[in-house]
Amino acid sequence: MEKQNSRREFLKKMTAASIAASTTTISMSSFLSSCSPEVQKRAATADTVILLWMAGGMAHTETFDPKAYVPYEKGVESKRILSTFTKIPTIVDGLEFSEGLEGIGSVMDKGAIIRSYKSADLGHILHTRHQYHWHTCYEPPQSVQAPHIGAWIAKELGPVNPVIPPFISIGQRFTMGEAEELKAFHSAGFLGTEYGPFLIPDPSSGLDSVRPPKGMSLKRFESRYKLYQELVNKSEIMEKGSNYQRQSLMRSMEQSYRLLNSPEAKVFDLSQEPKEVYDTYNTGRFGLGCLLAKRLAMNGGRFISVSTEYEPFLGWDTHENGHIRAKNMKALIDRPVSQLIKDLDETGHLDKTLIILASEFSRDAIMEGRPGELVKNQVDQPDIIEDEKYYGMHRHFTDGSSIIMWGGGVEKGLVYGKTADERPCSSIEKPVVIDQVHQSVYHALGIDTQTHYEIEGRPFYTTPDGKGKPILDLFGKSTKIS
Repeated sequence: MEKQNSRREFLKKMTAASIAASTTTISMSSFLSSCSPEVQKRAATADTVILLWMAGGMAHTETFDPKAYVPYEKGVESKRILSTFTKIPTIVDGLEFSEGLEGIGSVMDKGAIIRSYKSADLGHILHTRHQYHWHTCYEPPQSVQAPHIGAWIAKELGPVNPVIPPFISIGQRFTMGEAEELKAFHSAGFLGTEYGPFLIPDPSSGLDSVRPPKGMSLKRFESRYKLYQELVNKSEIMEKGSNYQRQSLMRSMEQSYRLLNSPEAKVFDLSQEPKEVYDTYNTGRFGLGCLLAKRLAMNGGRFISVSTEYEPFLGWDTHENGHIRAKNMKALIDRPVSQLIKDLDETGHLDKTLIILASEFSRDAIMEGRPGELVKNQVDQPDIIEDEKYYGMHRHFTDGSSIIMWGGGVEKGLVYGKTADERPCSSIEKPVVIDQVHQSVYHALGIDTQTHYEIEGRPFYTTPDGKGKPILDLFGKSTKIS
């Protein structure tokens, strides 16, 4: 009996915490203002979004916007180094990528690249602050919990397939440094739990996410599910959160339970893929995440995020041995990303699937921050390099970065914006900021630029103050390189 009571207490505490996480009241009517005629007349060109998230700060000069190559040799000056890889041609005339990205370069005739993204000035540069800003479009902290872009899309459009969760996040674990900061933007915020992410930390175990824990029978799971429902409805827990949030939590539970008992659960089982397909994608958890994203996009996923995963000083967070680690990261992403594009294109799904590849900011060997907005250096970079571990882009650079988009009505073969060829490699033509990126995604999906909800007596828009505008050139007819 003591064990049973302790379990009940644990469930009660967890339920109360879930409800109390977001107690903001929300008006469920969306107050839409008039928008510009060209936006208002445009029909949706996409119904699904896949975000390929390069967590940790991917250097644009080492990937999709290479500059002059300087090979490593002892005694080389740091200030000379702009790119540590040679340039390679892509399928688009005049467009060059960095060595190691041949696969992604081969599918650029199906997408567009933005070469002039500028991250915000958020003071001392922290990865999770900039990731929060990229994913929510709001600078932290906020007086209310800002929803992730995936949550907005889930709320406004609902699921494509009523059984598949409308927002699925793949590849990010919350068991390492800055876990709480990462959780802060993996949220639907005031929109409610039902629009939050369905988390799959390891895509190779995706099926485990949609069935009872190992060793637990379905009957026992159903019993616990009923107990959980009872706890949520108890008056002592009801007062912990708003009625709307409590109902949203209940609907979230119902959605999960429906998936558990549905044939659609097999979509999460990567073992059903032919071995040659599985092996093509299998560069690690990110590659398998791309394979799972493909299966979800083809079977009713609405918003799917696949992350290379942020873990301090790992992945794209290349504070040391930058060249070698960038080489390894490119090997991790190149084959699965290009195969994802090819597979969706061959099956006809790419036309209605908007795929985005992005990172929170870029890197530079010398500059931390941006010209005129320098911040405290977080790593040492000697003026003269005598050790290869200093060869590569180490410092956080926020004044220029690349974003790639494929499918979903995006202009094919387009290069938008430009960065300088000499340091600082800043955005110098058609600079792009985050609210333009978000509104371009909403534009492709047919979501009005003025969509907002009234929170605590004031409007809360998809982008701050409803001022964000889509980049209409991304959906135009020009293929000319800027």
